Amino acid sequence: MTIYNQADRNTRLTWVYITGFLVFVIGIGYVFSQVMGNSAILYGAVAFSTLMSVGSYWWSDKIVLSMSGAKEVTHEQGRDLYHMVENLCITAGLPVPKIYIIEDSAMNAFATGRDPEHGVICLTTGIINRLEKIELEGVIAHELSHIGNRDILLSTVVVVLVGFITLLADWFRHWAFFGGKNRDSDKGQLGVILMVAAIALSILAPIAAMLMQLAISRKREFLADASGALLTRYPEGLARALEKISGDTEPLEAANRATAHLYIANPFKGKKMMKLFMTHPPIEERVAALRGIKSK
Repeated sequence: MTIYNQADRNTRLTWVYITGFLVFVIGIGYVFSQVMGNSAILYGAVAFSTLMSVGSYWWSDKIVLSMSGAKEVTHEQGRDLYHMVENLCITAGLPVPKIYIIEDSAMNAFATGRDPEHGVICLTTGIINRLEKIELEGVIAHELSHIGNRDILLSTVVVVLVGFITLLADWFRHWAFFGGKNRDSDKGQLGVILMVAAIALSILAPIAAMLMQLAISRKREFLADASGALLTRYPEGLARALEKISGDTEPLEAANRATAHLYIANPFKGKKMMKLFMTHPPIEERVAALRGIKSK
């Protein structure tokens, strides 16, 4: 499979996930609105969730950088790093993003920014100092791919959907347990069945939404790997970098659960979990995919 086919395949699969997510959201909203008998609550939940998510998206880069304790690096402060990013941006046809550094010996990196014109790449001092040049180029190309592929926009759409489902489920449970059941009891056996089904759905839907969000996040990492390999024309560089990052046992102190999905690899070391609940694909699978790619 060529780099081009890998990127196209991952893009198609990602939009399949998004389409399924939208259908899921519409279905949940329809069931809840029917049982509650009040569409205004549904519209209010959508509006509130959208406003909160748009606000988070608009200032996401500043929020994440502040939470990570990152500091901007100017051209004069890091000429070699800046030129490396600049050269890759010329190849990718992207504006040069702002470059930030986290003073931490752990190896990791992430990208943020609402669009390519406001892109930001953040690297730890550990990844800059401990990777070879060709490996660091692979990491930077991966992060530039997140910017070029509009992953921040896509992840924000997913956050809106997950937030909407969670908020709506919470409101429905509150309504059901504080008077909704009594009003629905007059509707007979069918009404009781619908009520029980909707309560169960209100508990399970947020979990299912979170799992879908994680699946999309993992798929975007595969896409960024393939796009980054296309950019450098050397998949082995990123593969070696991922192996070194995976072998680094030092956790990233600046990371937290809210920002963990942004990093190139899971920043929490030594914590094993089921693949279903992982924010990133297993490193072994990513390395195998990169080494299975053949450039044209």
